[in-house]
Amino acid sequence: MSHSYYNKQWQDAQSALVDILQYENPAQPPKPERDRLAAFQLLATMYVKYIQIFRKLEQSYDQIVHPQKRRVLRHCLDGVMGRIVELKHEMMNLEFSEYHYYDDVLSDLKLTPNDVEIPIPKYFVNERAKNLKEREKLLGQILSKVGPPDQDRDKVEIHMSFEQAIRIIQIHERARQGRLRAKFMKEIRQQEEREKKALTQGAPTLDPDIAAMKIQKIWKGFSQRRKTRKDRDEEMIFIGMSSPPLPTNPRNLPQSLAARTEELRRRAQDVHEHEYQQALITIKENITQNEGPDMRENMMDEIRQWFIECRDATGKFPEFPSEEVGGSVMIFKEKDPAELEKELKEKEEGKGKSGKKGKNKKEKKEKKGKKGKKGKKGKKDDDDSEEEGWKMAPSSFVPAVNEASETYKNIWAVRSESDNFIQKHDPELIKEDKKKEVEQEIRTQVDELMRAELANLKAAVDRDKKGKKGKAGKKKKKKKKKGKKGKKGRKGKKKEKDLTSDRTIEDLFEELIVQGIIVRCPQVKMSDYEGEYSYLGTTLRQANVEPMPSLSDVRRLVTEFGILPLGSSAVHEKVPLTKSMLI
Repeated sequence: MSHSYYNKQWQDAQSALVDILQYENPAQPPKPERDRLAAFQLLATMYVKYIQIFRKLEQSYDQIVHPQKRRVLRHCLDGVMGRIVELKHEMMNLEFSEYHYYDDVLSDLKLTPNDVEIPIPKYFVNERAKNLKEREKLLGQILSKVGPPDQDRDKVEIHMSFEQAIRIIQIHERARQGRLRAKFMKEIRQQEEREKKALTQGAPTLDPDIAAMKIQKIWKGFSQRRKTRKDRDEEMIFIGMSSPPLPTNPRNLPQSLAARTEELRRRAQDVHEHEYQQALITIKENITQNEGPDMRENMMDEIRQWFIECRDATGKFPEFPSEEVGGSVMIFKEKDPAELEKELKEKEEGKGKSGKKGKNKKEKKEKKGKKGKKGKKGKKDDDDSEEEGWKMAPSSFVPAVNEASETYKNIWAVRSESDNFIQKHDPELIKEDKKKEVEQEIRTQVDELMRAELANLKAAVDRDKKGKKGKAGKKKKKKKKKGKKGKKGRKGKKKEKDLTSDRTIEDLFEELIVQGIIVRCPQVKMSDYEGEYSYLGTTLRQANVEPMPSLSDVRRLVTEFGILPLGSSAVHEKVPLTKSMLI
């Protein structure tokens, strides 16, 4: 498959995602659904559509080689994956069952059960392949030191003497020779019977012309049947009723060629990712060297100008915003001196009003008490109306899906890539991000310098105005600060002692292997667990018969509750935790 195919697949997934997000983010909150079956149909339809989107996104993420596209895809893929698990929990809470049947939804959407099979994302293994290989290598080394492999330990050893072993070998060898001798004697006996039969019947007499005609008849029939069979196979292949013959070399199979192409694309992903990481460093260094000094000077000039304007408007130097508030970013947002003067007046008025607040508290409490008595009946009616019907719980993953969809819409949906056939990183996008990052770093440095400069200016003004009084006030402040530092030191917690500080990771790993806690597990895929979908689940439930879960349902539950949350940290952090599974 080409780059355009996977880009088109991503585009189709985003189009379907936009449609379903319109329902996820309605303009007005939906009314509660009182019909349980209608609520389940809604959840099942969304669940099936999200699975279709997830299948397209997973395949696109596995094969797209553009590093910046892959980051947007990964963000969207994790969000859709988590939303699928959320909808599964919603259906469980609605039906009080872990097994759900939506074959009627598949029939309405013209889908087959294979179309809604949840695939295991390949990046679960591919992105951790190096760590898994190192772990397997370390496990093999420790097992070779400790003892035989796990497979040898499972074998049952039979103890016998040397004479018993020789006797068993002799018995089997004599039995083998006896079988060969019996077969040889049977062939001799059959040959003698054929010779006796030929002597009693005599030599067969047949006209040569008749014999030739019979040979021709047999050959022509065989030849025509072979030709007819060949023509029939070609016609069936032409109309698509049968598959073409497989090549003699298995490496030339279409499946083998597709697998090799996918592996080549994954290697290209690693190469492009390495180049992208290098570009992040070089572009940031270039921006820091070329544009950094100008940024620094402009920021310092703007902050100094703000000092002067505030001094002219209010008569004193302002307070520099702290880092927690945002630093000089707040200065550029509120640079108008008139607005600053209003804020200062509001602060002064707020100090004066703080004494009046205590008097007004009692009056407010009395008013609230009167309103509370009147509003109790109304609140009860509202609670009753809210409890009726089913409403979907707020999602933790829809905002992430929205964000990824907006990123695709604003950047990749309108971006021309006619000159990027190899699908390498886009330097312009890196420059936009790194310019903001460099600007933030420089702003932090400039804020520290300007805070010191502002403190010096204030100190100089205070010395001119107050003289010695300002110095005495500073000493008191310093003493208070010292007292605070002492309190912080007393509140320090005791560090917990590390019981394994003198042991290496390999040593701990070896101990766990010896104790049988870590064992070598066989590599098994979920596709090896075969099972068919239950096609009559909805029909049986309509007849008030609870269907038995199929093997396909078990495979789906293991994927949704075990594999997806454990494979993705983004999903694991937000979905309800599943501590154990009983299969």
